[in-house]
Amino acid sequence: MSNLEKPLPTTEANQGTDTNNKTSANTTARQWQVLSQLQRTKWIGTVQILENLKLLGINVNIRTIQRDLNSLAKRFPLEKNNANPQGWRWKNNAPQESFPNMNLSQAVAFGMVQANLSQLLPPSILQELTPWFNLARKQLTDNKASQTWVDRVRIEPATQPLIAPDIDSKVKDYIYQSVFTKKRILASYKGRDKTTAIEYQLNPLAIIQRGVILYLLATKVEDQENVIRSFALHRFYKVEILKENATTPVGFDLNKHLQSGAMGFNDPILSQLPGKGKNTKISLRLNAQAAKHLTESKLSQDQQVSYNEDETMTINATVNLTSQLVWWLRGFGDDLKSIEPEILSQVVFNQAIENQ
Repeated sequence: MSNLEKPLPTTEANQGTDTNNKTSANTTARQWQVLSQLQRTKWIGTVQILENLKLLGINVNIRTIQRDLNSLAKRFPLEKNNANPQGWRWKNNAPQESFPNMNLSQAVAFGMVQANLSQLLPPSILQELTPWFNLARKQLTDNKASQTWVDRVRIEPATQPLIAPDIDSKVKDYIYQSVFTKKRILASYKGRDKTTAIEYQLNPLAIIQRGVILYLLATKVEDQENVIRSFALHRFYKVEILKENATTPVGFDLNKHLQSGAMGFNDPILSQLPGKGKNTKISLRLNAQAAKHLTESKLSQDQQVSYNEDETMTINATVNLTSQLVWWLRGFGDDLKSIEPEILSQVVFNQAIENQ
């Protein structure tokens, strides 16, 4: 029988009466809460545990907490220090066990994961985490302090919010599974401008979320050049996981691939430049008030800013020339006064491209 299957030690005697049964149950519930406060790498003091219990509506004194911890240490791998007030934690070699509770920081973290990362979690893992999400929700609902935190924290998109397209649940599950197991897939995929779906054998590499759209990075099995392509998940009609292992292009690194601007989608004109417009020095002159936020959120590490006498600012930076950059610059409207190099200016301002 494991530690979790054994009844917790109690400090109150159980005489078999209803009153004593209720007292014993309260003690067990309190001690579960005490255990849930403890961590592996950080000491937590008895005073802090007491304050956390009060937030949960459990009103006891410090002596009761100390007795609980000393009693629990006889059954569980706990250790204490010689600080004043005394600190407790799990021993480094303590087995990883799951308790039917979680502390407040864990509950907040699970709540944020469910709210903001559910799109990126494979359906099978999402299903496994559902009990934890429910437990976190209950913990946050029962606790006034953490509920206040949840009520006051939001993640807002920097662009116009869009509704994510529908993705077939079985298709999504198979694609995620293929990425994690590194298996090839046979997929029926309909491109944006296509009228019918085409069947491909793909080597899955990674899942990317860009805005509300999920993409599969993959190479086509028949492609000898191993070009890394992006496939929108909502455009897959059917997916079958094959027995063959997926192959990964030599030297593929997801971080380097993203830093190259690949998911920014190269502009068809700018991609004709040497290096397809990567790592290009640009100069922007903008209305200072409209572009003030760029002094804090930089375009690049080498960005330089200078203020002009006409209440504009000039920003010099090294960036990848992509469609995403073009649309972002157009968002400044009349506040964007001039752009260099000239070809980028012509694309952004929809001017005729000469000598190209």
